[in-house]
Amino acid sequence: MQIDRRQFALGALAASCTLTGTARPSFAEGRAPVYIGDMHAHLFFFGANTPDKKPLGPTMRAGHATLVGWSLVGDVPWIRSTSKGLKQKGSPKPGEAAEWFETDIARIKKHIADQNLKLALTPDDVDNALAGDPHVVLTLEGATIIEDDATPLVRAWEQGVRSVQLVHYIENPIGDFQTERPRHGSLTPLGFKVIEECNRLGILIDLAHCTDKATRQAIEASSQPVIWSHSSVTRTRQPNWKMPVWQARQITFDTAKLMAEKGGVVGLWPMRSDIGAGPDAYAKRLWELGQWLGAEHAGIGTDMNAISRPAIASYSDLQKVVRAWQKAGHDDTAIRNIAIGNFARVLKQAMAARQA
Repeated sequence: MQIDRRQFALGALAASCTLTGTARPSFAEGRAPVYIGDMHAHLFFFGANTPDKKPLGPTMRAGHATLVGWSLVGDVPWIRSTSKGLKQKGSPKPGEAAEWFETDIARIKKHIADQNLKLALTPDDVDNALAGDPHVVLTLEGATIIEDDATPLVRAWEQGVRSVQLVHYIENPIGDFQTERPRHGSLTPLGFKVIEECNRLGILIDLAHCTDKATRQAIEASSQPVIWSHSSVTRTRQPNWKMPVWQARQITFDTAKLMAEKGGVVGLWPMRSDIGAGPDAYAKRLWELGQWLGAEHAGIGTDMNAISRPAIASYSDLQKVVRAWQKAGHDDTAIRNIAIGNFARVLKQAMAARQA
């Protein structure tokens, strides 16, 4: 999740985005539908756009989104909005982060069930999503449930979580994050154990928000490909915590390339201050990312409902992106890989590597 100076007050986190229609998209004559996979999206149970007001089923159907990562934010109770972005306002007491996780995941799973949607729990489920059967991937943004060992990940997996983002906006025992002065200098020994446990459990590792050094360490340590679910790649700067939030949150080209070389996927967000306004701007930047890293290593990470006035406000907008690519004459296989296939591939690979 990324919120800049104009974005997000905790009391109205979900208030900024509106769905641009719930009708099914039209597809070019003679073309099969291109389904959408989103590595990183949100619905919050407070604010203006709650699941009751913006139910997930119609939102997904409106844009043929069939593999959507619903991200449970693990540190929501301990962050606040400031003029410099999200900052830590407190620290969880022992057990509090686990309690928050259980409360929020119960609400999330109830809404998914009420919408007659399915959870993506196995590689077969992902294959079904690729074939057009809508599935939700439960993801955890900020492994705040980790206190002094990696065992809480077992509970997360039992609850259906299949992707874990290591860090977010509060201090943690795993490693450094991008928007505060580095505290650990790298991943910690516990951070390496978390990576090992995610690999063992069959959980896809998400390195978004990690510092460059921690990211590179995690890429090398993981036995499976990893993702950077949302932000953008920079070829001109070295992001650091003193920069404006959207710049601090970028990943360097060299690190993104290393992730790609290891089989991973980098997702692009629709932050206007970064990529421009509207689906055409997003289409251009995301296709460019595929050219930089290879079309097998770029993907979609909308950060849905956590960005104010985004370039992409709905999955219907992502069908506009697809149509822009098709109109430009881009390769159909590359289009489908970036739209959903790359996310599906690494998710399946992580799941299939699970050890009993």
